[in-house]
Amino acid sequence: MKENKVSEKLKDAATTPLKMKDLVVAALEDLKGVDIQVLKIDDISDFADYMVVVSGTSGRHVRSLASNAIDTLRQSDIRAIGSEGEELGEWILVDFADVVVHVMREEVRSYYQIEKLWGEDIRSMLKRQSEEHA
Repeated sequence: MKENKVSEKLKDAATTPLKMKDLVVAALEDLKGVDIQVLKIDDISDFADYMVVVSGTSGRHVRSLASNAIDTLRQSDIRAIGSEGEELGEWILVDFADVVVHVMREEVRSYYQIEKLWGEDIRSMLKRQSEEHA
């Protein structure tokens, strides 16, 4: 039997943020997540090292993507701190502490443009403020 990407990642998984992020991405890829974006935010955030943003094509797809990420990390004894939005399936946030996952319907993602909230302009401003107050 051919192993999938998630099975390969589980073999050497540890709880480092980088490996957690890799497991999340593999889980999303396995269920055909659309436009997976990984944002490294540890330099401007004290709540997570990575933010993963992905689109689903329907409410059911969004719920399946989030569920697969949770189940995949659980197989490596990594539990989600919490999740929000499963009922509607429009935008589900899953918090794994060091990795935060936003699973959104394409229309919702297009409307909120969450990646822009963490873009270079904002990053530069936050770094400058941090340096000024140091």
